[in-house]
Amino acid sequence: MGRNGTGLGLAVFWGTVKDHQGYIDVQSEEGHGTIFMLYFPVTGNADFVKPATMIAHDIRGREEKILVVDDARQQREISSTILRQLNYDVATVASGEEAVRYLKENRADLIIPDMLMDPGIDGLETYERILTHTPGRKAIITSGYAEMERVKKTLTPGAGSYLKKPYTLENLGQAVKEELRKSSPP
Repeated sequence: MGRNGTGLGLAVFWGTVKDHQGYIDVQSEEGHGTIFMLYFPVTGNADFVKPATMIAHDIRGREEKILVVDDARQQREISSTILRQLNYDVATVASGEEAVRYLKENRADLIIPDMLMDPGIDGLETYERILTHTPGRKAIITSGYAEMERVKKTLTPGAGSYLKKPYTLENLGQAVKEELRKSSPP
């Protein structure tokens, strides 16, 4: 924790299991390998699931410009694919420094920076630098780790919300829609 990783990794895996009220049983024997057994609660109620077409319609954009900032290429691709499916105009950059440069010459209605990026500045510093040029910039902070102190500090100057990875079309789309609905500061 507190160090940049290579992507989603075990922290997100653990977070996903925990978020679904599951647990992991690990059995390891030197020379024989390791077995990970995942346990999740059983549910027989499928009525709570909304059809995907209804979900996408409820959270569909109006071609607003979104900037995704993530050091992991795969994560940029996942985010941009989801957002394009929801009718957003998407640009991506691989670092906080690139995001700051991009926004000096281009517009974005919303930025979605990853909290931990390697090398370079993290999501908090990226957002703080962007705010010096464009106060009130709308943002959604993302991370594969649990909400930590730096995430809380990023939310203080005005980032709208925190979205834990891995995210789905529905929760990313809902977070973007909610943040874009908020009125911009004067």
